[in-house]
Amino acid sequence: MQHPVAQGGAAILGIGTALPDHRIDQQEVLQTLSEIMGEKSDGYRWAKRIFKQCAVETRYTCDPRILQGAGGNPYLRAAEEETLGTKERMEVYRREALPLAVRAAGEALRDSGTEAAAVTHLITVSCTGQFLPGLDALLVRELGLSPRTNRIPLHFLGCAAGLKAVALAGQLGAADPQARILVVSVELCSLHIQPGLSREDLFAASFFGDGSASCVIGRPDRHHAGVFRLDGDRSVLFPDTSEAMTWDVGDHGFDLYLSQDIPRLLGGNLPPEFERFIGPGERPRFWAIHPGGRGIVDTLQEMLELTDAETSYSRGILRNYGNLSSATILFVLRAMREDLRSQGSGQAAGTAMAFGPGLTAELVRMTYLPAEVPAAAQEEGLYV
Repeated sequence: MQHPVAQGGAAILGIGTALPDHRIDQQEVLQTLSEIMGEKSDGYRWAKRIFKQCAVETRYTCDPRILQGAGGNPYLRAAEEETLGTKERMEVYRREALPLAVRAAGEALRDSGTEAAAVTHLITVSCTGQFLPGLDALLVRELGLSPRTNRIPLHFLGCAAGLKAVALAGQLGAADPQARILVVSVELCSLHIQPGLSREDLFAASFFGDGSASCVIGRPDRHHAGVFRLDGDRSVLFPDTSEAMTWDVGDHGFDLYLSQDIPRLLGGNLPPEFERFIGPGERPRFWAIHPGGRGIVDTLQEMLELTDAETSYSRGILRNYGNLSSATILFVLRAMREDLRSQGSGQAAGTAMAFGPGLTAELVRMTYLPAEVPAAAQEEGLYV
C-alpha cells in the first residue's frame, strides 16, 4: 500500500563516487613548477604560497603524465608549442570520462537499490570536455538503461551544475511518483592545466582535481532509509558579476579565469538571498557547501555565522580531493550522509549550495530522513 508523500518530496535515494587511479600530492606539482620556473624566481615563490594556502593536500588526475617532471609533462612545459593542444586533451577526455562515469553511476544504482531498467531519466553533467555521441548516449549502452530513457545533458554550466541537476531531478521526481532519475557528473579538470605561468594560470592549477559523482533521485519508499528528501530549490544570477568567472576554449584546453573578488562577491550577495529562500529566523542543521576554494568557504562561514563543524565536510572534500567542479557537491553530501547514518541522527533540515559562472548560486532545501523512521513520520507521508 502506498501513501501520499508530504510536499510531493522526491529524495536522493543513492549516491556513488569514483576517482581516477592517479593521486596528486601538492608537492609533486610544485616540484614540476620549480623545474620550469626555478626555485629562486618570484613566480615560483608566489606559486608556492598559493599552493600552500589553497587548503588542498591531495587530488586526483586521469592522466599520469601530469605527475611527470617538467621534461616529460605535456601540460606544464615552459614552451607552449610543446604542450598538448585542445584536440589532444579532448581525446583524453573522451577516453577517460566514460569509464569513470560508469563506475560512479553503477555505485549510485546499487546504493539506491535501483535496477537499470527502472531509470526513466538520465541527466549528465560536465564542463571539462565534450564529444558526440555524448556521455548520455554512451551511458545508456554501458549501464544497460532503456533506449527510451529521457536523456538531458547539462554541459558547460560550471561548478553549480551538479546541484542544478539535483534540483531538476527533484522537480521531475515530485511530478511523477514512478520516475527514477539518474544524475551523472564527470569532470576532468586537470586536463586544462595551462602551460602559461601567469598568476591566474597558477591559481587555477593549484586546487582543481578529477572525479565523477552520481545519484539516483525519486520518491522514497519504506526500503529507503537515511536519505535526503528534496524540499525546494532556487537559482539566482547575481548582478554585475559576469566577468568574475569565465572559461574560454583556447589552443591548449580551456582557459579558466577566477577573480580574487569571488569570495567577496558571494559574501555580499548570497546571505540576503539565502534568508529569503530559507525564511527569516530559520537555521538548517546541516550545510552542504560547494568548496569552490578555501576563500569561498571562509567567507560563507563568516557571513552565515557557521561553526567549524558545519563547514567541516566541505573543507574535508577540498583537502582530500580538491575542487571537482560540478561533481563536488555530491562528494560533500555523501560524506555528510555517512556520518548522519553512523551517528544515528534523527530527522533534520538542511541546505545545499553551489556556485558557478554568472555568478550564479544554486540553493536546495533538504531533509535528512533517518534509518529508523518514526511511526508518526510514516503517517505524515514522509515515505510511500
